[in-house]
Amino acid sequence: MKTSKHSTSRVADARLIDLPRHRGDNGSLTVIENSGSMPFLIKRVYYIYDVPTDEGRGGHSHHTLEGLMVALSGSFVVTLDDGKDRRAFTLDRPYRALYIPAGIWRTVENFSSGAICMVAASDKFDADDYVRDYDEFKKLTDDK
Repeated sequence: MKTSKHSTSRVADARLIDLPRHRGDNGSLTVIENSGSMPFLIKRVYYIYDVPTDEGRGGHSHHTLEGLMVALSGSFVVTLDDGKDRRAFTLDRPYRALYIPAGIWRTVENFSSGAICMVAASDKFDADDYVRDYDEFKKLTDDK
């Protein structure tokens, strides 16, 4: 496994990114592609949908994986935690992405009806890259 980013990542490193938006009389188009404006090369894309309003997702961090999260439809709240600081982001526009660095704990809650959450990830799925226990996460971030 690559070196974990938990001791160096900060919530302050997360940021909202306005994606290119092309508007026309017949609708809008937003593009996400590997380019100089993206914080990493995209190797995997997945969608989360049909989440009951009272349920949440996430509840983990990654040792090395970075992510870009977008509300394709509806809205939800993403709370990021670096072991010291927390910040909540409401995602509700398909042209606005949240960049989540490696080593940051994330929870996703308050899904509106019909919400679709898309995540573009810096790597393919690797179960060993996940930290799913908050106490373990806290131990990894103790150096902050």
